[in-house]
Amino acid sequence: MNHSKLAAYHSVSVHGGLSDADPHALVLMLMNAARERMATARGCIERREIAHKARLLHSCVVIIAELRGSLNMSVGGELPQHLSDLYDYMMRRLMLANAEDNVACITEVEQLLGELRSAWIAIGPEVRRQTANAA
Repeated sequence: MNHSKLAAYHSVSVHGGLSDADPHALVLMLMNAARERMATARGCIERREIAHKARLLHSCVVIIAELRGSLNMSVGGELPQHLSDLYDYMMRRLMLANAEDNVACITEVEQLLGELRSAWIAIGPEVRRQTANAA
C-alpha cells in the first residue's frame, strides 16, 4: 500500500473515532497518539531520519500542549497545577530530545506519559458513571 493511501486510511480512522468519542476518550486518544509518535521518533533518531524525527517530536509537543491547555485549573485543588508542571517538563524534554537527538529524553517522556495514561484509563469507569448521573 502506498504512503498516500495509508495516510488517507489513518485519517479516516482517526476522524471516525473522534466523532464518537467522549472527552475522556479524546484525552486517551491524544495520549496514544503522542506515545506512538515518540516511539516512531526514537526509531528515526536511530536511522538518522532527522527531518522526520523533528516533525514527530514537534507533533508530540503540540499534543502535550493541548493536554496541558485542557486542564481545568479551578477544579481539583493542586492536581491540575502539578499536571501542568509535568506537561511543561515533558515538552521541554522533547524539545531537548529533538535538539540533541537524545533517545533517553524521549524514553523518559514515554514512561511519564505512560503512567498518566494508566491512571487515566483507571479513572475512566468513574468518569463515565459521573457523566451518566449528571445527564
